[in-house]
Amino acid sequence: MEYILEPWPWYVSGPCMAIVMFLLLYFGRTFGMSSNLRTLCAIGGAGKKAKFFDFDWKSQRWNLVVVLGAIVGGFIAHHFLSNPIDIDLSEATVQDLSALGFNDAGQSLLPPELFSWDSVLSVKGLLILIIGGFLVGFGTRYAGGCTSGHSITGLSSLQLPSLVATIGFFLGGLIMIHLIYPILF
Repeated sequence: MEYILEPWPWYVSGPCMAIVMFLLLYFGRTFGMSSNLRTLCAIGGAGKKAKFFDFDWKSQRWNLVVVLGAIVGGFIAHHFLSNPIDIDLSEATVQDLSALGFNDAGQSLLPPELFSWDSVLSVKGLLILIIGGFLVGFGTRYAGGCTSGHSITGLSSLQLPSLVATIGFFLGGLIMIHLIYPILF
């Protein structure tokens, strides 16, 4: 008998996230991946070049556990908890993706047209990585945090700037996918 893995239902994963957020708030900590990357840059000595990275990174060592957890959790999820069946996409979505140049839409979570080494190492792929990386880094700094920091920590602690930032993230995503992405591909 073959066992098919399903995503965790909301009533399991939601309370797990709430417990983690409660513990972070209780201990006076905040969550966000950009904080972790800032800590890594500070460890690497970036504080000598930019004041933003000049802080006591040792007080933020616990952030590195988040990075390690994301790496280990991603490995476990991919290798042990993934369901290898095709993704159930509507026919209209498959047609839209095919029109954008995605062959075999729904065959994998990471389409090779974007995530294969040939695509990434092409001129177009490298430009997307460099420009996209710069825009994400600039946007994260300008917004005072990343999507996970604002949308999880900020909203759970009822911060109005995080609500504004989260609305901006969603609007930016909609503009990107409906207006800019079709031009790029």
